[in-house]
Amino acid sequence: MYTLNLDMYQTAAVAVVMLFAGTFLRKRLKFLETFCIPAPIVGGLIFAVFSCLLHVWGILDFTFDETLKKLCMVAFFTSVGFQANVKVLKSGGVSLLIYLVCVGALVSAQDFLAVGMASLLGVNPLLGLCTGSVSMTGGHGMSGAFGPVIEDFGLAGAATLATAAATFGLIAGSLMGGPLGQHLILKKNLPGTAAKSDRKPLLEEKEKLHRPMTMYASACYQLILAMGIGTVVSMVLSQTGLTFPAYIGALIVAAVMRNIGEFTGVFRAHIGEINEIGSICLSIFLGVAMITLKLWQLAELALPLVILLLGQTVLMFLFARYVFFNALGGDYDAAVIVAGTCGFGMGATPNAMANMQVLTEKFGPSVKAYILVPIMGGMLVDFINSIAITVFINFV
Repeated sequence: MYTLNLDMYQTAAVAVVMLFAGTFLRKRLKFLETFCIPAPIVGGLIFAVFSCLLHVWGILDFTFDETLKKLCMVAFFTSVGFQANVKVLKSGGVSLLIYLVCVGALVSAQDFLAVGMASLLGVNPLLGLCTGSVSMTGGHGMSGAFGPVIEDFGLAGAATLATAAATFGLIAGSLMGGPLGQHLILKKNLPGTAAKSDRKPLLEEKEKLHRPMTMYASACYQLILAMGIGTVVSMVLSQTGLTFPAYIGALIVAAVMRNIGEFTGVFRAHIGEINEIGSICLSIFLGVAMITLKLWQLAELALPLVILLLGQTVLMFLFARYVFFNALGGDYDAAVIVAGTCGFGMGATPNAMANMQVLTEKFGPSVKAYILVPIMGGMLVDFINSIAITVFINFV
């Protein structure tokens, strides 16, 4: 079999071509847009299937230089760190604290269930972990980040398994959230909150004004600075004997930089620009991660993987219906939050927002839901999840 070796530049070019292909398909296949399946996942999966067929038929194998994947991964999670605004967190009040505890319990439950079911099925617990919070609450970003870490612990194809599980989660979370929220609203006869007051967004929304290039340059410099200092923090953390993802130090430093700027006024973190740069890095990261998938490694694990994912789906439903709904007050706002939680609890924050939008357009606005869910899904859950996954990886 012939092997085609692609260097870093060629790997990036293939990833971008498949990103364009995924964007093209998303515009023409409605269900991809409906379930918020990222364009890099769509295009990358097509290439992964193509390369799998070439491998199975004994025609061609690809080898890729994944240097750019790691760089883009760290840059993206550094941009996530810049979202940790202490002032915003304080504004959430007691409801945010309750929500935080519930999400922490969900993340832990996903990992305990994953490892427990894997043991019952007689498969590697690390395989189970790939279907836990790594791919469910973590989505494709965490799957791509922690997949290689799990592979270092001896599970071949962990990144492929986690990415496949994350794709399943995106669809399942989107299918579950809206119907469950609607069921609760109708069954409990919950009134929609007719919030007529102006809702001031608590998260930085993209400015609609033209941004000068200098702002993007400053944002890029801030990202690079946080990434550089973050390597020192990661080195210090590694002295504990635990294994941490490559981005953890940069994520912590970014959060500290953001809040120093907020409270001192010495400098301004260009959050809007940082978000956009982070989004670009995420797309490239996912694109490279997807085209390098080895799908043939999934064949012998297909049945255990399906069982594990079905278990996660049942867990998400039970947690959303009985834990989140009751803990958050059992009212209309809680029902909308439940729909959003299904979105990012098995997928990503855009899925959460899409789930909530369906309900609020039909039953009325929910200011509380639109405050808590973006804060949790966009800012806090990655911090909670990174800690939980790190603990499980090191002690499973």
